[in-house]
Amino acid sequence: MSDASAIREHMEVIGADGIHVGTVDRLEGDRIKLTKQDSGQGSHAGHHHYVSIALVAEVEGDKVRLSANADVAVSFEEEADGKPREE
Repeated sequence: MSDASAIREHMEVIGADGIHVGTVDRLEGDRIKLTKQDSGQGSHAGHHHYVSIALVAEVEGDKVRLSANADVAVSFEEEADGKPREE
């Protein structure tokens, strides 16, 4: 995992495949809080989701690259209550 202190607000979060996952709102403990506007689809839209910093492979420029492809990383997202996302 890359140095979490390099993660900043408004950075793009991308999967290992380069596909957009979300946008950093801020760090909260050991999780990246994604912005509401760019977090979730369907019934998951309009509220914050979180990605564990354990999934971060590297921070490169203004992007946070995850160690999993975007479709897999989204399945690991957590709701604001800390529960895993349900599809």
